Amino acid sequence: MSESAVWWLLAGAAVAVELMTGTFYLLMMTVGLVAGAAAAHLGLPLIGQIVVAAVVGGGAVAAWYGYRSRSPAPLPANANRDVNLDIGEAVQVVQWNADGTATVKFRGANWTAVAADPAAPASPGNFRIKEMLGNRLVIEKL
Repeated sequence: MSESAVWWLLAGAAVAVELMTGTFYLLMMTVGLVAGAAAAHLGLPLIGQIVVAAVVGGGAVAAWYGYRSRSPAPLPANANRDVNLDIGEAVQVVQWNADGTATVKFRGANWTAVAADPAAPASPGNFRIKEMLGNRLVIEKL
C-alpha cells in the first residue's frame, strides 16, 4: 500500500471519529492528514510528510482556537433565541401581583412572569421575554 493511501485512510478514520464525537478540532487535524497525503503524492520522504501534516494540522487547530477565543461566548440555553424561539417575543402585562410576579397570556396560555430587574418599578405595559427559567418568563420593559 502506498504512503498516500495510508494518509487518506487515516484522514477518513479521523473524519469518522469526528462525526461520532462532534469535536471540530479533530476535523482540523484531518486537514493536516490530508496535507500529509498531498505531500506523499508530491513525493516527499516520510519525515517531510509527517512535518507537513503536523504543521498544517497544528496550525489549523491553533487558528481555530484563536478564532474561538476571540468570539463572544454563547448565551445560556434559557436565554438563547437559537435554542428557544420564545426569547424576544412581546407580552402584555396588565397587572403585577404583590409578590413581584404577573400572569401574562402567551401562546394561548397563562404564564407566570417575573421582572428581569426586580428593582425597577413594576408598572403594566408591553414587555419582551428575556429568558425562560423553568415555566416562568423573565421579562424586561420594551
